Amino acid sequence: QTRISCKDVPAETLYDVLHDTRYRKKWDSNMIETYDIGRLTVNADVGYYSWKCPSPLKNRDFVTLRSWLPLGNDYMIINYSVKHPKYPPRKDFVRAVSLQTGYLIKANGDGACILYYLTQVDPRGSLPKWVVNRVSQFVAPKAMKKIYKAGLKYPEWKRRHDPEYKPWVYPEQNTLPSVSLAELSVQHAESLENIDETGLPEEHLSTSDHEA
Repeated sequence: QTRISCKDVPAETLYDVLHDTRYRKKWDSNMIETYDIGRLTVNADVGYYSWKCPSPLKNRDFVTLRSWLPLGNDYMIINYSVKHPKYPPRKDFVRAVSLQTGYLIKANGDGACILYYLTQVDPRGSLPKWVVNRVSQFVAPKAMKKIYKAGLKYPEWKRRHDPEYKPWVYPEQNTLPSVSLAELSVQHAESLENIDETGLPEEHLSTSDHEA
């Protein structure tokens, strides 16, 4: 769990940043690929995200059900992992599990907000303890700083890229195929293959911008 104060970024702007998959390619250097699979309701969808882990760890991916809710001047986005029959685990990734991950964006005066982030993730694989410590101490807080910087640059970027297109705000713009809840089931970690990465030495961890 972590938080960051975002001066000069309104809550609604940060909400757009966290939704806009096209813009995510601009600021999320850990992302390999992300796309929306389908919609469940006007404020819930299913999506795919793959994450570049520092070498020599294997890369991870997720299939998640995401829902969102405007709360007056505040906003909430939460997700958890699901199984979709057309998107099974891939051989080139370790399928990780989001037990529950969420963002709460609270307006903080005029043109500012506070971003709260809470995640419970099972990365699968028997990871060394030093990896877990590294992620909790460095990766999450630095990711929050990236989101804040992305919020500062988003208005200018959005002006040049379909400025009126925000299907997370205007459901009538959503052209995703419908997904039925009957197609989905909760992704339980114990049903996934466990990859043993406990023997990886810390000194071989790449120092890419996953910590930038």
